[in-house]
Amino acid sequence: MAKLSKRAKAMREGLNLNVSYSIEEAVKILKERSKVKFDETVEVAIGLGVDPRHADQMVRGVVGLPNGTGKSVRVAVFARGDNAEKAKKAGAELVGAEDLMEKIQNGEMNFDRCIATPDMMAVVGRLGKVLGPRGLMPNPKLGTVTQDVAGAVKAAKGGQVEYRVEKAGIIHVGVGKISFDDKSLVENVKTLIDAVIKAKPAGVKGTYFKTMSMSSTMGPGLTIDTALALAD
Repeated sequence: MAKLSKRAKAMREGLNLNVSYSIEEAVKILKERSKVKFDETVEVAIGLGVDPRHADQMVRGVVGLPNGTGKSVRVAVFARGDNAEKAKKAGAELVGAEDLMEKIQNGEMNFDRCIATPDMMAVVGRLGKVLGPRGLMPNPKLGTVTQDVAGAVKAAKGGQVEYRVEKAGIIHVGVGKISFDDKSLVENVKTLIDAVIKAKPAGVKGTYFKTMSMSSTMGPGLTIDTALALAD
């Protein structure tokens, strides 16, 4: 096991990591113990009772966090004509068609969300091996294949985040910055929980929402009392 740095030890000093906390308590602790000079990201990890290897147990979606993420999101949009102009006006950093495809093929991947109009999917499809592994492939179920490119761009930049269960059955999502006030972080976390619960696959048996933890970039991981979290 890797040795903890002096800073990590100091952040954990006097903290019982073997107990479960409410969301409010965890937010307060993480904020109090943040001693670094940058604005840490607060992340939530949710363990689900699903097997993502089965298509009918995949949990994936998007949710708009009411208080945003505190992160600057760069958006690429595949569109032509009027839709391309609408995407640019909405704030998309990269907009194009075959020219954008070529840029991406040449390694230009400096964006966080990729959106496309339905007519552009034949072009985007050629980038499946590049965009797919990075979780950037446009998907109609996630609202990233749409005629309303302006709305999709604004949503991406306004606090919408994607969640997707990993192989181990865990969802990791950044829910804001440590500089957010307590209420804003708590609201964002509860909004994410509600979205994950609503996304429960019909075929899942047994306990669905199993575990939850919260941490900051450099801070300790705190176990959340799931009974309290789900009761709110």
